[in-house]
Formats: sequence, structure tokens, C-alpha cells
Amino acid sequence: MQTTIDPAEVAKFEAMAAEWWDPNGKFKPLHMLNPCRLDYINAQIAAQFDRDLKAPLPFKGLRLLDIGCGGGLLSEPMARLGATVVGADAAPRNIPVAQVHAEQMGLSIDYRHSTAEDLAAAGERFDVVLNMEVVEHVSDPLAYLTACHDLLKPGGIMLCSTLNRTPQSFAMAIIGAEWIMRWLPKGTHEWKKFITPDELYDLIRKAGLTPVDRKGMVFNPLRWDWSLSDRDLTCNYVTASVRTG
Repeated sequence: MQTTIDPAEVAKFEAMAAEWWDPNGKFKPLHMLNPCRLDYINAQIAAQFDRDLKAPLPFKGLRLLDIGCGGGLLSEPMARLGATVVGADAAPRNIPVAQVHAEQMGLSIDYRHSTAEDLAAAGERFDVVLNMEVVEHVSDPLAYLTACHDLLKPGGIMLCSTLNRTPQSFAMAIIGAEWIMRWLPKGTHEWKKFITPDELYDLIRKAGLTPVDRKGMVFNPLRWDWSLSDRDLTCNYVTASVRTG
């Protein structure tokens, strides 16, 4: 079975597996980014499936895949909103960490040590695919996004976030997060693997999906928080695309 998994990339995150739920540990940047990511994810899913986010369990009846789930930072909020969640990760040590935390929280989440390609080959299908901060770590982005397309039911939506390949992203994600703040080990990111928004849109279209939206996720060092932006996609950004037909 062909795979887009890059063993060196998997090893980086496996080495940090036990720290997923420490808000001040190596995954502090994701904990800080998570509210912003969730705002976008929730709004896009609600719009696609005509759900009221103020209702109890608004995503009930939706089957959702969190690919590259890590410790479950996105899987758990989706489960709380009523979705039937499968969390998959190529790093085997992440799975027991995610399972134990979900059990502690009283959540039922189907965590698996698996890849997008293997799940697609097995015939798994989902209403929603969360593909957040993964595409810059795979060996073949087009093959990986094609697998994500195959995992979606017609009418399904994929949310995909990554890092733009700009001087600003090098300064923030590598110099800032890895070298200065030391939130992440040096070498976590490879700037040359970052993908511009236009490149990602082109890859998404070649994979058979239709892009419908993209927004920047912008860090404000004065407020020390993240927000969504229609114009500033120079560093982190997130896209929405659908499988039509």
C-alpha cells in the first residue's frame, strides 16, 4: 500500500506524545491556536450541514475524521458537539495518550493508529475530515489530499490548515516558536515544506475537491491570542473545501 507518511516527521511528534495535554509544554502553540481553529471549524461545518451551533449536540449524526489527531485536541471538542469521531494518527504513541484522556473526560472517541491512505482503502467514509497542520509534514501532499478526498462522502467538507511559505512564517514558526521561545524542538518544521495558499488550492482542486473558503490565523503578540483574518494569510491559514456530486 502506497503511503505518504514521512517516518522522520512521525518520529518528531511521537517523541513529544506524552506532552499533548500540557498547555505549557511542547504543544503550547497548538493550545493557544485551538480556540481560533475551532471557531473556523465549527462555523464551516455548521454552514455546510445547516446546523445551529446554539442547539444541544449540533453535530449529532455527522461522522468526522480527525486525521493526524495527536493527543485529541480537536477530536474531543468535536465529540462534545455530538459528532461521531474517529481520530487517526501515524505516530503510534499518540493513540494511548489520546485514548486515556478521552476516557478521563468521559468521551467516546474511536482512536486508531492509521493513515489517510489505509482508511480510504478500507472504504471508510466521513461527512467531515479535519486535516489540520498535517499536509506540511507528508512526503506527497497531492497523494495525501487525494486520500482525504476519497474519505469524504459526496457533500462532505474538509478543513485543512497549514503554514504559508513566507519570511514571516519562517520568523514566527521556526525562529520564534523553535529557536527563541523553545515551544517546539528545533527541526519540528521544515520551511521548504510550507505551502502557499494558491499552491494548496491548486493541490485541493487536483485532488478532486472544490475550495470554498480560506482565512488567515493571525497571532497578536500584544493580546497574546489568535484571530481569524480575511486578508492576512502570511503565516498560518485554514481552508474549507467540499466534495461535490
